[in-house]
Amino acid sequence: MNLVSASTQNPLRCASLSILSSSINLPSHFPSPLLLKPYAPDSKLYSAKLATTNGDARRNFRSPVVAKASITSGYGPEIGEILGDVRIFTAAGEPVLFKDLWDQTEGMAVVALLRHFGCFCCWELASTLKESKARFDSSGVKLIAVGIGTPNKARILAERLPFPMDCLYADPDRKAYDLLGLYYGFGRTFFNPASTKVFSKSRFSTLREAMKNYTLEATPDDRSSVLQQGGMLVFKGKQLLYARKDEGTGDHAPLDEIYDVCCRVPT
Repeated sequence: MNLVSASTQNPLRCASLSILSSSINLPSHFPSPLLLKPYAPDSKLYSAKLATTNGDARRNFRSPVVAKASITSGYGPEIGEILGDVRIFTAAGEPVLFKDLWDQTEGMAVVALLRHFGCFCCWELASTLKESKARFDSSGVKLIAVGIGTPNKARILAERLPFPMDCLYADPDRKAYDLLGLYYGFGRTFFNPASTKVFSKSRFSTLREAMKNYTLEATPDDRSSVLQQGGMLVFKGKQLLYARKDEGTGDHAPLDEIYDVCCRVPT
């Protein structure tokens, strides 16, 4: 497969503070992180995950990624099949299962799990993915972006960024995120060292461009969702080839890694 592989000043810092104050409104409109009730998966989905001793460990389990990426040892070989039974929604509001999003025999798919639709870092990632979509398409790789929030929140991002609606899906209950054990918590979201990457010079112009039509209206009504981190997966059929969890807000998988994984898989 031939797949192509000024300091950040007030605008972004103000946006970060705006999200912190406007999205979570601690303490009056947002419960303590210690009191947040995590999504409770059904037994079938939960059985696909590694057993841990408590809910916090389950949410924060870190599965290592083998150098530039083959497969994570933290997920069993059945993870693709189990994830396939998770129901999410199209941006138009239609329910759909993961297994219906790409060819489950030999199809290649890049699955980007964004944070929530009101996260300005996710608008940046969505913008980058949109610019790369032609490369994925020309190589027969299906690009799938999933975000947290209801379909109407997804449409806000799709219309204002803009972003192709046929690639965008909503997971309002964070079912896929919980199943995959993606990181969650106040410290992870706002104070993890990995989150400082968003203020690097190299990303300033991309962020500024992505935020031209940005609005906090895309933030989920369930404010606990703003503490959820995302990740990136690559599948061939049901086989997981690559998985990376975002360590903090804005800590996205380098697309060069994703291209490399796709290129190394024979067609």
